[in-house]
Amino acid sequence: MRWLFLLLLVLNVFYYVWHQQEAPLRAKDVTPLSLYKGSQQDIRLLSETPDAAAARDKGKSAQADNSCLYLGGFARQETARTLEQRLTALDIKVQQLSVSLPDSVGYWMRVAPESRRLADDSVLQNLAKEFNELKHKIMPCEGVATAE
Repeated sequence: MRWLFLLLLVLNVFYYVWHQQEAPLRAKDVTPLSLYKGSQQDIRLLSETPDAAAARDKGKSAQADNSCLYLGGFARQETARTLEQRLTALDIKVQQLSVSLPDSVGYWMRVAPESRRLADDSVLQNLAKEFNELKHKIMPCEGVATAE
């Protein structure tokens, strides 16, 4: 056991001496970005370029036109009818949908596009306090079965 201890001690001393002989690392000189001239100085993301911004805004408007606001997720139809009456009182036009939407089960209503601006976040928060099961989703308008 004594020999093992001496061996480890010698190895540690050897390891210490070996690391001390390496040259200490020096910090690399870095040229400031302000010294570079030309187009390299102005760093921008690809999404910040004018072409990308125009395409993004166009995509948002196209997405806003193709998406509808859905409210509901209720297990009982009576609760959905109560919500429909409450929204009608707020001048928000809704359309009753079938029992299931893609990835969602329950009674849902689609808010009419012209009434969507009336159903802002504050209105949805107040309705969520009143109706515990209330959920809202923004999904594409086409491809959803209606109750008609």
